[in-house]
Parts: sequence; structure tokens; C-alpha cells
Amino acid sequence: MEPIIFIPGLNCTADLFRDQISQLGAGHEVRVADHTQDESIPDIAARLLRETQEERFCVVGLSMGGYVALEAYAQDPRRIARLALLDTSARADTPEAAENRLNLIGMAEQGRFDEVCAILWGKLVAEDRQDDVELRRRVDAMAREIGPETFIRQQRAIMARSDHRAMLPGIEIPTIVLVGSEDQLTPPYLAQEIAEAIEWASLGIIPNCGHLSTMERPEAVTRALEAWLAT
Repeated sequence: MEPIIFIPGLNCTADLFRDQISQLGAGHEVRVADHTQDESIPDIAARLLRETQEERFCVVGLSMGGYVALEAYAQDPRRIARLALLDTSARADTPEAAENRLNLIGMAEQGRFDEVCAILWGKLVAEDRQDDVELRRRVDAMAREIGPETFIRQQRAIMARSDHRAMLPGIEIPTIVLVGSEDQLTPPYLAQEIAEAIEWASLGIIPNCGHLSTMERPEAVTRALEAWLAT
């Protein structure tokens, strides 16, 4: 079986996939891609391809990680054996989203990164998880590890990403598309758009779940990924 490369989202670390790595790592080699050093999504994807020695591998990307996964496929489709796209989009940024990102970048540059994280928290998880102290602790810990400089770099990379919708019909590998039913940042219609465009894709909508599906509903995500790997 090919190794599984997990690609975290914006402001996230390997802890985003803690439960999936623990479960899937028992039967597969798993690694986490570096999405912190480069200035653009193409450069992050190129680093992933360069640093992965195996000829073929599986990729699991959430949010920003999904943008990187699609870009890696665009750069070298023969190397991607399976594709998992979680809480993400194939579209380029909208002007409204870019404006919101610039506002958050400005706050981070002013030393208000804690405020940025507080704003994001309200959009990251489902309504009934807003008061989940342990989940908030883990999300805040990831943000502290990423830090404002890397956050700014990641936001600028996301703003400049490509629209990959035209590429989707040509993807002919086992693909799973998952999304939380209450995802505010990449709503279910964006996941449905991807799944409908890829003939080999399956779509899963996880109930009572926001944007951080791997942390909010880890068991459901892990079961879906196990089925995807067995396809």
C-alpha cells in the first residue's frame, strides 16, 4: 500500500489529523506534509512532491491542505494514487474572501494574532462545539505553533491559489470528498461540486460538524478514510 501524506489546513499542524494518524498508521505508513515554509500553493505542492520519495502515494488534505492536494495532482497526476479532499474547495478565492483574509493579515501584522484566532474559532467548528474547552485548547495550540508570520504567508498563498474546477473531470483515481454539514468556510455545496465533477468520487456529509471535521467528528472521518483506502 502506498504511504498516506496528510496535508494540514491554515493555522493547523499535524494535530489536526491526530486521530486519523493513530488509527490509519497501524496499517499504513503515514506522514504530514510541510505547508509552513513556502510562499505559494504551487511551491508547497512542489515541496510535497519533491520530498516524497515513493513513486506513488495517497494524499489527504483539509481546507488549505485540499488546495495543495489538488495542486499536487495538477503538477504530477501520475504520482497520486488516491485523493481525499476534506472541507475544501476547487475554486479560487472570491473577492469577499480575499478581503476578509487581508483584514486578518492586517490584524496579525499589528500584533493582534490572538484576536485573529478568536475570530476564526467562531467559524471553524459547529455551533454546539463552540464551548468545547478541550477542542478550543487544541486549536489554539496549533495556532501558537504556526505563529503569525506563517499564518500571514499561508493566507497570501491561499488568496493566490488557482481554480482547479476544469481539472476535476480528468481525475480518475479513488477520491473521497468529505464536509461537515455546518461548515461555514467551505460549505457542503462546494464539496458536492467537486464530487459531481469527479466520476470516481464519493461524497460524505458529516452531520453536526463544522470545518474541522477530523477533530470534531474523528470517528466518522476515520471510518470514511478506511473505506476509501479499501476501495
